[in-house]
Amino acid sequence: MSVLPRTFYDRPTVVVARDLLGRVLVRMLDGERLAGRIVETEAYIGPEDLACHARAGRTARTNVLFGPPGHAYIYFTYGMHWKLKPFTENEGHGSGVLLRALEPLEGVERIAANRQAARGPMPPRAWTSGPARLTQALQIDGSLKGTDLTGDVLFIEPGEPVPDENVQTGPRVGITYTPEPWRSQPWRFWLKDSPFVSNSR
Repeated sequence: MSVLPRTFYDRPTVVVARDLLGRVLVRMLDGERLAGRIVETEAYIGPEDLACHARAGRTARTNVLFGPPGHAYIYFTYGMHWKLKPFTENEGHGSGVLLRALEPLEGVERIAANRQAARGPMPPRAWTSGPARLTQALQIDGSLKGTDLTGDVLFIEPGEPVPDENVQTGPRVGITYTPEPWRSQPWRFWLKDSPFVSNSR
């Protein structure tokens, strides 16, 4: 097993968000690998970024986000969904990358069952094509908050880096009320031909 080292995350957040495309997110569950290729990400660069949770400083919700790079910020949103952000840059920076979509690779039967238990039958492209969908599919929740992503429970493998010609960028999703210039920063990255990218492309 080859896992991305902590130094991978200890870099500028926008660089990490782009470089995570093509990498493989793995969740070990009861000895089974649930895994998917990362096809969509968003960068949130710390307290100065008014779309980032760190803008509020250290709170009970966000304190973990200010930890060392290469750990998991897992948070509950809209009273119904979990989302996953690996921490980036140096400890205390408060930045991270939202994982928005995966292409399922391993453990697909369990991934499908996890999603269909809540929503009923659906096509494979709907299993992990969104940040809340992918956490539900891989059974990622608050119990994994702060997990070391260089460990053996929840981690990211090198996968296959994606060439620039296969990448598209644009503004981040769901931040309509965030003031400029943050609302329009092109800090969302996705594989342009992937059917597993969220509908927001």
